[in-house]
Amino acid sequence: MSDLRAAVAIANRQTEVREFPFPSIGADAGLLKIELTGVCGSDWPYYTNYPGVKGPMILGHESVGCIDRLGPAARLRWGLAEGDRVALEEYLPCGHCAYCRSSDFRLCEATDTLLSNPNSIRFGSTGVSVAPGLWGGFSQYQYLPANAVFHRVPAHVPAEQAALALPLGNGVEWAYLQGGAAIGEAVLIQGPGQQGLACVVAAAEAGASCIIVSGLARDTARFAMARRLGAHHTIDVESQDLLETVADITGGLMVDLVIDCASGGPETVVSAIRVARKSGRVILGGQKRRPVPAFESDLIIRKFLTVKGMRGHSYRSVELALGMIASGRHPLGELCTHTYALAETDRALRTVGGEGDADAIHCCIDPWR
Repeated sequence: MSDLRAAVAIANRQTEVREFPFPSIGADAGLLKIELTGVCGSDWPYYTNYPGVKGPMILGHESVGCIDRLGPAARLRWGLAEGDRVALEEYLPCGHCAYCRSSDFRLCEATDTLLSNPNSIRFGSTGVSVAPGLWGGFSQYQYLPANAVFHRVPAHVPAEQAALALPLGNGVEWAYLQGGAAIGEAVLIQGPGQQGLACVVAAAEAGASCIIVSGLARDTARFAMARRLGAHHTIDVESQDLLETVADITGGLMVDLVIDCASGGPETVVSAIRVARKSGRVILGGQKRRPVPAFESDLIIRKFLTVKGMRGHSYRSVELALGMIASGRHPLGELCTHTYALAETDRALRTVGGEGDADAIHCCIDPWR
């Protein structure tokens, strides 16, 4: 069989398409033939900082495809067969620690990112020097180790929408499972990117009666998308005062739940705490990668707030997300704005990083183009 092709991040902001030999598959492993892989916002900081630290790597972890090869032990362990269509999680948990045994495997030390565990092996952030090298989704095939985590994908779901399983799973996790969005509640979502829009869908599914999305002047198209997905109000914080506008919308009651999905400055952490009502909840999902400016921490005490940091998705949230995608209840296809060929991976990453094509929400790589 001829070699396969993959896009390799060889240095900061540099990609080249390379050929790799097909790996031998052991009894407990497999190989995924990739249909499509989504480009996550977290791929951008890896692309701009870390190929030089961990060596060349195949980025991408929002993979959808069909099982191409399967070892006999893996067949029994996973309950899958060649030809089955699946979506992958990026986590490769150890399987035996307390977190794994309690079904919270995303907290397993083995799943930590390069930032906190340089030796971690994780889809989309592992160097090609780690055999067999095919750890990322911007490739025609992806290696499946024994500890891979799968979700079945119905045949009728378009690949572009199936690739939303993880970002939409984040929205379900943050807004519903952890945020507790419920019937009749008011929810503010800061940042109308793919994660924020996923939270809109999840909050709408949960029955929230007032969904507000805040962002910047350049987010006009995303505001329109948020409304189509179930948002009731949008706020341009560059021309409107956030606190005053939320107070006006809610009759002074403020919001039950704030979900901060903004990936810009840390000021949104402060605004999230200020705009929540007494006994409200604040979910912090957008990483800032710099310190939060000084603020009155006693406000958390006085307002009796619950403030919780988020870390990705759970198995349950991804399953719920795939169910929502398969149902067709929401116009999720409109989130799938750009699909790129393997040779255009650099352009796709720059688009997600704000340096490429305009009006992008969720981008994908088609490795067969």
